Amino acid sequence: MITVGGLDIQFGKRALFQDVNLKFVPGNCYGIIGANGAGKSTFLRVISGDMEPTRGTVFLGPGERLSVLSQDHFAFDGHTALDTVLMGHTTLWEIMSEKNAIYAKEDFTDEDGIRASELEEKFAEMEGWNAESDAAALLSGLGIREDLHYRMMGELSGKQKVRVLLARALFGKPDNLLLDEPTNDLDLETVAWLENYLSNFEQTVLVVSHDRHFLDSVCTHTVDIDFGKLKLFAGNYSFWYESSQLALRQQQQQNKKSEEKKKELEEFIRRFSANVAKSKQTTSRKKMIEKLNIEEIEPSSRRYPGIIFTPSREPGNQILEVAGLTKTIGGDLLFKDLSFNVEKDDRIVFISRDPRAMTAFFRIINGEEEPDAGACKWGQTITTAYLPLDNAPYFNSSNDNLLEWLSRFAKDTNEVFLKGFLGRMLFSGEELLKKVSVLSGGEKMRCMISRMMLRDANTLILDTPTNHLDLESIQAFNNTLINFKGNVLFASHDHEFIQTVANRVIELAPNGNIDKIMEYDDYISDPEIAVLREKMYTRRM
Repeated sequence: MITVGGLDIQFGKRALFQDVNLKFVPGNCYGIIGANGAGKSTFLRVISGDMEPTRGTVFLGPGERLSVLSQDHFAFDGHTALDTVLMGHTTLWEIMSEKNAIYAKEDFTDEDGIRASELEEKFAEMEGWNAESDAAALLSGLGIREDLHYRMMGELSGKQKVRVLLARALFGKPDNLLLDEPTNDLDLETVAWLENYLSNFEQTVLVVSHDRHFLDSVCTHTVDIDFGKLKLFAGNYSFWYESSQLALRQQQQQNKKSEEKKKELEEFIRRFSANVAKSKQTTSRKKMIEKLNIEEIEPSSRRYPGIIFTPSREPGNQILEVAGLTKTIGGDLLFKDLSFNVEKDDRIVFISRDPRAMTAFFRIINGEEEPDAGACKWGQTITTAYLPLDNAPYFNSSNDNLLEWLSRFAKDTNEVFLKGFLGRMLFSGEELLKKVSVLSGGEKMRCMISRMMLRDANTLILDTPTNHLDLESIQAFNNTLINFKGNVLFASHDHEFIQTVANRVIELAPNGNIDKIMEYDDYISDPEIAVLREKMYTRRM
């Protein structure tokens, strides 16, 4: 249990939030949401003790252990992956280290024997004999192969390190768990594993994430940081979003009577509760949704970008023909003999256990890369807009401001016209004169979306479009694609994005490809497809 009392956080004259009084209890998972800069990560740092509050206190339950997902990817480079995980349980690791040091002595004394006996007793009480197997199981569950368990952390890739550090945070089932963006650099299968793990975790969890499906799957409560306050209510992210949108619509309907508004809110809660009761989410199992009440529903101060794609012409019947595409990178076969036709109204998600496969495919169909074999042909009526995974080459003119940068991609360079597109992406005033060289990852993505909107394309090619975007931008992007009157070819790590946009799934693999017209959730839950998928990634002798 974590108790926060009278907490204030202030930077100079700016108060991030004030007088926070909250209690986080075991058995619940709390999703921390808020606009960029609202203080989500800062709040977790204060809870962990990594940062002192301006005022107030944070207490854990007596004897409770708190574990935090480390953001320092180099802190354990001198240790093996398995030891890094074991070190997550500080007390157990200290006992193991002292015990091993005593047994390594050549001149073992009576005092050493007594101390070793005391340590062995504590070790047994903490189920230390299962520690290594438990740590290994966590690593394997997070996709770290057994042959990497004894590798030094310094030898692992950045993505592998992220998974080891996540296993370290989860190890030993801490009483309180703080996770800041735990799904970053995880593939969809590993995220699903983590969702299942946390759904069965009976202690206290606080999590910050931009992954809406993840928040919906694991969170019983939401803490919204808005208006300089932290407000706690029962329910997951989807409930918060839908209820805040409803409250905003009601606020805009000034003439609606209060009794009518109350009935509308009550009906919303009833429908939401019924939907959750039918789901497999943690919120239904723990039945926290029953505590929802009307007073919790109010408009948010969030600003959502206006992402609008307007095709200049309707696509014809011939969209894209792909015939026998094969691609190898660095000696690794990504996909072979890939053939399919894109049909009108197709919204295809491309997936693979090797993300390089999707990027290579998108670059090929966009004319930026040659395949090893095969060809692709676009229909005459098709116009495309491409959002690449790596947008750095688009920002090499570091002296350009935002207006100058966008003008390089526009037929109409009228300043008022360009300001309109940047304004939709929440750039205004002096921000328009900001140099593109100092933009954050999220700001660059919003610039790239402005560039896409200029093209009036009828086919969108999106390589992991939610990277670097905040929840508000992701939600706006998602809503737009659902209603887009054209074709969408995309890859994503965002489960909700895929499920709500895609109507067709194509999986790329070294030993074959799968092409199914179906929803993503049905695809990943189909047992026959699961068997086929394993065969596609199994090395052939």
